[in-house]
Amino acid sequence: MNYFPDEVVEHVFDYVSSHRDRNALSLVCKSWYRLERFSRQRVFIGNCYAISPERTIARFPGLKSLTLKGKPHFADFNMVPNDWGGYVYPWIDALAKSRVGLEELRLKRMVVSDESMELLSRAFVNFKSLVLVSCEGFTTDGLAAIAANCRFLRELDLQENEIDDYSGQWLNCFPDNCTSLVSLNFACLKGDVNLAALERLVARSPNLKFLRLNRSVHFDALQNILTRAPQLVDLGIGSCIRDPDSVVFYKLKAAILKCKSIKSLSGFLDVVPDVAQRCLPAIYPICSNLTSLNLSYAPWIHGKELKKLIRHCAKLKRLWILDCIGDKGLAVVASTCKELQELRVFLSDPGYAAVTEEGLVAISFGCPKLNSLLYFCQQMTNAALITVAKNCPNFIRFRLCTLDPVIPDPVTGQPLDEGFGAIVQACKNLRRLSLSGLLTDQVFLYIGMYAEQLEMLSIAFAGDSDKGMLYVLNGCKKLRKLEIRDSPFGNGALLNDVGKYETMRSLWMSSCEVTLGGCKRVAKMKPMLNVEIINDHDQTESCPDDEQKVEKMYLYRTLVGPRNDAPDFVWTLGAS
Repeated sequence: MNYFPDEVVEHVFDYVSSHRDRNALSLVCKSWYRLERFSRQRVFIGNCYAISPERTIARFPGLKSLTLKGKPHFADFNMVPNDWGGYVYPWIDALAKSRVGLEELRLKRMVVSDESMELLSRAFVNFKSLVLVSCEGFTTDGLAAIAANCRFLRELDLQENEIDDYSGQWLNCFPDNCTSLVSLNFACLKGDVNLAALERLVARSPNLKFLRLNRSVHFDALQNILTRAPQLVDLGIGSCIRDPDSVVFYKLKAAILKCKSIKSLSGFLDVVPDVAQRCLPAIYPICSNLTSLNLSYAPWIHGKELKKLIRHCAKLKRLWILDCIGDKGLAVVASTCKELQELRVFLSDPGYAAVTEEGLVAISFGCPKLNSLLYFCQQMTNAALITVAKNCPNFIRFRLCTLDPVIPDPVTGQPLDEGFGAIVQACKNLRRLSLSGLLTDQVFLYIGMYAEQLEMLSIAFAGDSDKGMLYVLNGCKKLRKLEIRDSPFGNGALLNDVGKYETMRSLWMSSCEVTLGGCKRVAKMKPMLNVEIINDHDQTESCPDDEQKVEKMYLYRTLVGPRNDAPDFVWTLGAS
């Protein structure tokens, strides 16, 4: 394409949306590198410490949309200290000083202060979208700044964040001329909100399509909101603890009947069973059009009421649900939701799992299009996994967690190697795999042999020796993230091929057999890698020798060297 004018090639680039494809285009020649550099508007950075803000801006001066990830994935399981890092303020400050025309910011597992939100809201006049997932450090004062100052805001999406609710009046800060909202999600807020302000905001937002409410918005207030927004596509319901009187109930039912566009339903954050039993029929009219249903926060919707609801949802493609649905409930899902592509079954009781391999086998027979699974269960068998592999060979993501992480096949007493081996052999496009149960090195041999497209692997309480980890590192050529905990892998596996880590985004190892000396050797051999040792706070003053086992190691590729904001309990090992 070198014979085309640059303007034509740049126009072609506009149709390439994949970050990976655009990276590949930039390597073709200097001309394409330059064109891709100046035309790239959307930038994804999977580790905020892999590159500096200044270097990012120099590389992509025209960026308008930035996605950043901070803490390691195991932070979701409270395995990373809260003050580990992942601060977004340096990024916002650098973008503001460089006068970048930022319009969209998506953050995951990052520390977002009110100060950073204030700067964000004032520095970028055309800012339109803020998405925060599993972030912390801010209050409703920060949200108030975003609401008040971002005149063209289209999206404010708060998911699974740790928020200090200082004030419930932040919704009042949206100016009266704010009519641009398309998406508003504040389901994770715990405090009260001003219902009158919410109703006014919804009423003057004709393009609002996505609305997810928090616990302070009860069923009896929902009808007022739905009356003002019949165009909604995605609805997150707040509480269902007040039993509405007959007038309110019929008004709610009439309002829901007018919401013919709703495709996604979630919420029911606080539910009283008796109230739910009377109120759930009000949403039946919209269930026939649903393609997504998330009941993972509704433990009191179960039994007959849950099965009745599911039977109205024949078009579902995505279902997030609690394990209290039971194996029989999953059989109802299997017989009803033939188009299901994604299923997540979460634990409702941390000490007990209410589903087994029977529910998963039923799903595999009834939902052959399933390609994404998260399944917390009481037990699993090799026969069940082999059946699932045969019936559902389209898996892209397969994450299965047994309540006891080292439980064998309850029928044969054997490890689950053959079952998971069948999964990786049958599912040719598998990209993300998390597995648990009694597992030996054999399962990692299967993964290395057959999981050619695997990009992320999460392992816990598995393997016999260093060979298991080596099978994976040597076989999975596209592996980007490897997470290991409580496994017998040591320096032999870590040091066998350190060059592999330069092609990966990160490696996490905790409670393994790796020593401080082994980690130092990796850091010395590969200066482009940051090797961080995360210690308990009471160990920061000690001077361990190289033979001491490392409790937590986080290794990641970087272009800028050790970070300058590491706390005392994080030791960054360098080449010197």
